[in-house]
Amino acid sequence: MHTISEYQQYFLEYLSKKTNTKEPKNLYEPISYILKLGGKRLRPVLVLMTSEIFDVSYKKALDAALAVETFHNFSLIHDDIMDDAPLRRGKETVHEKWDINTGILSGDAMLINAYQLFENYEGATFKELAKLFTKTAIEVCEGQQYDIDFETRDDVTIPEYIKMIEYKTAVLVGAAMKMGAIVAGASESSASSIYDFGRLLGLAFQLQDDYLDAFGDPATFGKQVGGDIIENKKTILYLKALEFATKNEQKQLQGLFSLTPDDPTEKIQMVTSLFESTGAKEKARLEIEDYTQKAFSLLDNMSITEDKKEILRLFGEKLMNRSV
Repeated sequence: MHTISEYQQYFLEYLSKKTNTKEPKNLYEPISYILKLGGKRLRPVLVLMTSEIFDVSYKKALDAALAVETFHNFSLIHDDIMDDAPLRRGKETVHEKWDINTGILSGDAMLINAYQLFENYEGATFKELAKLFTKTAIEVCEGQQYDIDFETRDDVTIPEYIKMIEYKTAVLVGAAMKMGAIVAGASESSASSIYDFGRLLGLAFQLQDDYLDAFGDPATFGKQVGGDIIENKKTILYLKALEFATKNEQKQLQGLFSLTPDDPTEKIQMVTSLFESTGAKEKARLEIEDYTQKAFSLLDNMSITEDKKEILRLFGEKLMNRSV
């Protein structure tokens, strides 16, 4: 087994080798741009790490890891277009740096490239990877649609919200881990267990992302702090605030989420203040911890050695204590 930073480095070296700008330049240059833009590389690292959790060299999993990262970044390009987001990882989004049509087309090409990478695996492995990828990709699209739908609904429940982030974010984290298991030839039960571990960790990860969107440090978060508030997204913070708010606070919060001011600074300040005064900030932290612990509880019955369980546990703890 290697350290997280070593897996990141191995992946980045492979990414650099595989990513090149060819003709037509205006199709491939945006792809190179977003793939090299940085980020935590969480999903490809999980593919590589999981293959070694099941005793197969990470090198065999590099193409699957690149497929997951390519798909993830494809979804980010299109998400940023839908959200009209100006920043991604602290830099201009693809549609801002080029234009919307370029973002759509380059994103489409990335989705196809992700599928191509699975062709480097033989027979049953290819079939299992492609099957999992197809299932995951459509779930991510469903999650994105739920997210869009929720922006114009005033009756979103917490279970509905959890389902949305499960599809939009968590299933890809679970799939990344299961792909590592598939490449390693792990048993079906082991692959299923590691998928559930990743899915639960992915839920905690997205809840943490929601929290950081409102309370993160702009210097380290990489995205526009308060972006969810600007977009009137019904995140865990908003839903918990409504649940524990007084009638007056509920009315104030709902009123703020019906506004789209040219300068959102005051709106962001007022909403984050309500998140704190209603106790939503603390309740969100408890939800993050709860899903993290649910993920860790699955390790107890997983048929891997104790030292490997500890590696997964430490990874989860590090993920939940991040500031980016």
